[in-house]
Amino acid sequence: MKLEHIAFNVADPVAVAAWYGRHCGFRVVRPVPGPAPTHFLADADATILEIYCNPPERVPDYRALDPLQFHLALTSSDPQADARRLVSAGAVWVNETRLDDGSHLVMLRNPWGLALKLCKRAQELLGTQAAEPHPVGGSDDRLLP
Repeated sequence: MKLEHIAFNVADPVAVAAWYGRHCGFRVVRPVPGPAPTHFLADADATILEIYCNPPERVPDYRALDPLQFHLALTSSDPQADARRLVSAGAVWVNETRLDDGSHLVMLRNPWGLALKLCKRAQELLGTQAAEPHPVGGSDDRLLP
């Protein structure tokens, strides 16, 4: 299987989609107008985010979630500069981490409270070739039907 999209139920999908387009380089690949407005956004590698509002009374309180419990992570060649730019566009600074391996991570919250991590990894997660698949949980098959 392959990831198709990740969905976020938000109070103002039009504004959220516009913000990610204007400030993070996403483009709308499929708008779905109507009573539950939806925007499918794609990054340069065609990873898809679905930004929607349905039902509005079930929009999570993203600000109440610890950023380490739930966040959207984007690659950045300069997390500090990108963070400054995004903060000037309404994001809120949370923290900055430099890992022992040289990775640089900056956690923000977008203007609607959703945690957004900017990542400059010392070594890409997949590198230039896809990593060998490993069973979920290592060699333990308890998660498999």
